[in-house]
Amino acid sequence: MKQKVKYIDDYQTSNKKILLRVDFNVALTKSANVADDFRIKQSLQTINYLLKNKNKIILVSHLGRPKNREPEFSLKPVVRYLQKLIKDYQINLVDDFLSEQGKTQLKKQGNNEILIIENIRYFEGEKKNDLEFSKQLSNIADIYVNDAFGVSHRENASVCGITKFIPSYGGLLLKKEIETITKLLENPQRPFVAIIGGAKISDKIFFVDKLLDIADHILIGGGIADILFKALGYEIGKSIDEKDVKNYAEKLKNVIMKKNSKIILPVDVIVGDSISTKTQTQIRKIDKISKEKYILDIGPETEAIFGSYIASSKTIIWNGPLGYFENPIFSRGTDFIYYAITQNANALSVVGGGSTLAAIKKKEYLNKISHVSTGGGAMLEFIEKGTLPGIEALKK
Repeated sequence: MKQKVKYIDDYQTSNKKILLRVDFNVALTKSANVADDFRIKQSLQTINYLLKNKNKIILVSHLGRPKNREPEFSLKPVVRYLQKLIKDYQINLVDDFLSEQGKTQLKKQGNNEILIIENIRYFEGEKKNDLEFSKQLSNIADIYVNDAFGVSHRENASVCGITKFIPSYGGLLLKKEIETITKLLENPQRPFVAIIGGAKISDKIFFVDKLLDIADHILIGGGIADILFKALGYEIGKSIDEKDVKNYAEKLKNVIMKKNSKIILPVDVIVGDSISTKTQTQIRKIDKISKEKYILDIGPETEAIFGSYIASSKTIIWNGPLGYFENPIFSRGTDFIYYAITQNANALSVVGGGSTLAAIKKKEYLNKISHVSTGGGAMLEFIEKGTLPGIEALKK
């Protein structure tokens, strides 16, 4: 019999000390305040559920990619922000859970206190998925709960290793992510349209191969479109060009050139001399790009084409902005895609990816999206492979 993930709401866990893995890897402002609280707020359902059942919670998260204990990667701003959201509990940071001071703090945790372990990537054993470190982590709690879908593709100690030592469950957010995306993959309503953009080309170009098996149409923009344009022999100027995906781009070229190809590329683009807000912009057909220009957004004709596919779809996946959205001059294409999706009330829509979330975080109609995923790379890998290391660890 195929093993399934055990979720925390299937078990009446109460009066336990719970280590809750969350994904509080959020953007911070220059003044070290939380700039985007989406991931934090998504974790509240599980936190509140566990607190309601009189459990003591110890939160674990990473922030950024620290090499040592750089202060700019401290979770202190997250602690301050979470305190505003959960006013009935005192939220305190445990600077080093392995130190004597940290052990004392954990041992004396009050009934109305939530503890947060300082950035778990400050510890060398985390990324190595070190067995001894995993055991040390497990020793501070009775039960482990993974609610961090966004890092469940990482074989880290706080995601996978810890499950070898204490009873382990999935949280409510993890459950929602798995069930929504699984439903989308196993029985999609058609037409099924995927929209792929963004600058992390190497993460996504292999993902397109999987989508060829399940989607009816794949609309591609952003840096990945530039790579495919180059493979097709077009000039892309100074646009993104990752050499390590050249061979795979050549493979996809053959798919694109087939009659009635599933892959739909832009027919026109917005170009500029730089990414500056002061740059002069022009609309260009894709065969009219000069060597000194950057491709920075999709053009109006492409918007109309992409919009028609989105309007008629019944299932939509979107990962990655369609242009350099950080500059408002080049955010129109991404905004257009967002509003086109929200206007299709008949489709199941799943949107994910860190840059995508950043592009839509202040938009109205977010409630019109069926599911906004907290995962970027995790979402792509889950769709590609049907599972993740962190999910498999919960089944053992």
